[in-house]
Amino acid sequence: MNKVVVLGSINVDMVMETQKLPRIGETILGNAIDYFMGGKGANQAVAVSRIGAKVELFGKVGDDTFGEKALRHLENEKINTAHISVEENIFTGVASIFRINGDNSIVVLPGANMLFEDISTLADCLQKEDIFLTQLEIPLETVGKGLRIAKEKGAVTILNPAPFDDRIVRHLDVIDIITPNETEFEGLIGHGVDETELETEMLAWSKKHQTKLIVTRGAQGVSYVWNDEVITIPACKIEVLDTTGAGDTFNGILAALLSRKTDYQEAIRLASIGASLSTTKIGAQTGMPTQKQLDKIKA
Repeated sequence: MNKVVVLGSINVDMVMETQKLPRIGETILGNAIDYFMGGKGANQAVAVSRIGAKVELFGKVGDDTFGEKALRHLENEKINTAHISVEENIFTGVASIFRINGDNSIVVLPGANMLFEDISTLADCLQKEDIFLTQLEIPLETVGKGLRIAKEKGAVTILNPAPFDDRIVRHLDVIDIITPNETEFEGLIGHGVDETELETEMLAWSKKHQTKLIVTRGAQGVSYVWNDEVITIPACKIEVLDTTGAGDTFNGILAALLSRKTDYQEAIRLASIGASLSTTKIGAQTGMPTQKQLDKIKA
């Protein structure tokens, strides 16, 4: 079985529940606060591991209490942390998440995540047909290097282009699968997209590029291009408590299943189910399903 190698961010999520976001100059009272382990890289690695696939995470934390907790947590999740380094004199990344009626708005302080420079050991970890998964919460230059190293090693490359940076188009030639949400897809094509135009725009983009396109759409499910057709998988009808990490769950499960040679369309379907399941608990990683839970739903 091939493995998944994740290059990405490690954060601590500080989740504040409130009825609304404050306006400029306004102070409001919140309802609750919780702390969870997060970061898109860590989230996706956890999602991979929960499904039972082998995963290695390349990341950075600060020399602080949050960094120590993050490392212990990842080890407990059976993630290979040998390539996570502790940086001195800087804090571990923090995400301030404001949760309003199940949806969320996020402000990220990247901290140690911005100190990626040398990833030369990445080449030693990758083998042909491994899955390489990355995102954009670390420096774009590092992401680009990682994608090119992975492609040279014969790995399948997946990019989750979040938070969106339009400079990522420079690296489309080494991206096998790209998984934007609707807002990020608008960034890719350079203009807004009405719901009725989404399929047309997806087909047009796919004809221009060799990269496989999957657009995650929240409550609307997921849409992807296959044989010059847009296929949409509706989201599971489920009570949503927290959407934080749903996209990361999708990407992690997709990568895990592809590492097992699962059929591409079936992997997308199961990843969509897993993403829905992840929204039933509070916290980015808390609701990420195990293989057993996924099997129970898909049956």
